[in-house]
Amino acid sequence: MANKKRNTFNVDEELDAPFDWKHLRRAGSYIARHKGKFIKTFVISIVSILLSLLTPLLTMLVIDNFIPDKNVSGIIAAGVAFIAVSVVIAVCNRVRARLNSLSGQHIISEMRADLFAHLQKLPFDYYDGRPAGKILVRVVNYINTVADFLSSGLINFLIEPLAMIFIVLYAAIFVSWRLTLVMLCGLPLFAVYIFLIKKNQRRAWQVVSNKSSNMTAYLAENINGVRVTQAFSREGENQEVMENLLAENRSVWMRAVRITHSMWPVTSFLARLVTAAIYVIGAAAISGTESVLEPGVIIAMAGYAGRFWGPLQNLGNLYNNLINTVAYLERIFQVLDEPVTVADREGAYELPEIQGNVTFLNVTFEYDPGIPVLKGVTFEAQEGESIALVGPTGAGKSTIINMLSRFYNIAGGTVYIDGHDIGEVTLASLRRQMGIMLQDTFIFSGNIIENIRYGRLDATDSECIEAAKTVFADEFIQKLPKGYYTPVNERGEGFSAGQKQLISFARTLLSDPRILILDEATSSIDTHTERLVQEGIARLLVGRTSFIVAHRLSTIRNCTQILYIDGGNIAEQGSHDELMAKKGLYHALYMSQSGG
Repeated sequence: MANKKRNTFNVDEELDAPFDWKHLRRAGSYIARHKGKFIKTFVISIVSILLSLLTPLLTMLVIDNFIPDKNVSGIIAAGVAFIAVSVVIAVCNRVRARLNSLSGQHIISEMRADLFAHLQKLPFDYYDGRPAGKILVRVVNYINTVADFLSSGLINFLIEPLAMIFIVLYAAIFVSWRLTLVMLCGLPLFAVYIFLIKKNQRRAWQVVSNKSSNMTAYLAENINGVRVTQAFSREGENQEVMENLLAENRSVWMRAVRITHSMWPVTSFLARLVTAAIYVIGAAAISGTESVLEPGVIIAMAGYAGRFWGPLQNLGNLYNNLINTVAYLERIFQVLDEPVTVADREGAYELPEIQGNVTFLNVTFEYDPGIPVLKGVTFEAQEGESIALVGPTGAGKSTIINMLSRFYNIAGGTVYIDGHDIGEVTLASLRRQMGIMLQDTFIFSGNIIENIRYGRLDATDSECIEAAKTVFADEFIQKLPKGYYTPVNERGEGFSAGQKQLISFARTLLSDPRILILDEATSSIDTHTERLVQEGIARLLVGRTSFIVAHRLSTIRNCTQILYIDGGNIAEQGSHDELMAKKGLYHALYMSQSGG
């Protein structure tokens, strides 16, 4: 029997039970930016409705007056009027559709821009526990649905009730107020139906939102990890997980659709029921000894009845869309409301140009509450010193780097640069003077020189090329078909890990930082290239304070200080020769790597 595999992508986000209008009111801020277009759309829609309601009256006039009187010119005039009204309505609908599309695209752009801006500010810990696909589905799928409703759905929410009011007024004033009451008799039944399904309908679409998010997250992960999948022949297992997610998504979608689509047969039945009642009552009135109704009145009234229940059915569909939209708005605003915990504090000031003196004073940190990663780390690095961080995996080396860069908020203690508490200065002024090359090398789409220029956007081509030469990236770049202008695909596909690291290294050095951070920066470079890079590093580190996290101890022998991190604290500290003489943890690690 096959073992059951735990699927972490089946973990749904918590659903809020009550329908909350605040999400819709909040989304109204995007509509307000385009109120001019919405006002035009509203006016055009009203004109279109008023004109469309003339056609039953024209029909009544022809049947009850022109035909009995054999008034040919009247019939022709009514036909011309009908054509003219139809043309004007068509033009109005075209203009309205164009305005709706324009408004919708503006809303999509603005909401995505706001989401993207906020996502760039969110701290690392927000991304640590979330699959990229769950974030991506909010920025792409959910906003498409929401923008469509905000651009046209809300206008229709105003237009359709007005259309119903106009229909009732036209019918009561110009046709028959008695038959108008018959037309309205189905409303109480419709109200009861809406009341009974609204809660289940909203919950159903919330579940669809969750399952769609799960599926997108798993799909995104598997696209990024397809090489690992094929390397370990995991295609079958992954297919099974995906099919389970698809089955769940299909099941909850069909349930939501069943609830939603029950609206159409209910309104359709009530419309036919009311229309039949109008014909029955009208027929009885005509066949009586004293006829009180004309045939045209009954036909016109039946036409208005059909038109009355049309907007009502549209309102039902709009309500379905509203339920879906609010469920998606909840997810979108969850992201926008996510606090930017690593941000400039009130009163933060610009960090002046630094020399590079760094002090860690009793710094503590924990990613998860109650599980400390750093336990009172204290050390000093003077201007121009190179500090190597070594030790076992998970000891806290990269965490120290994260504290210095303020990628996370320090739980306790203080980090000073030139005597400035880094928690009191602006993030931009801090990071602008730091060059950071993380272990996870990331190359952007574009070309090579654009990727290097990412380190300093105002750099010239020659400055970018000089940075590449310094780290010996120029050698492989010049061999490419288009040299520095060779296109780069997503995540640098087609380049080796070492080549991507060299590009990233040139990018970091171009920023001309006072403090340079290299987190496993040479881990994927071959031995020959590594020697060349080390020579470049040695020249560039002159006058800069550097922090180097490395597993290859041979690369950090010449560092000013070596900190052996173990269990969240500094177990040993000193130069290479000093630590080797102690014959402690560093000595044991070095000898194990060197084969001694």
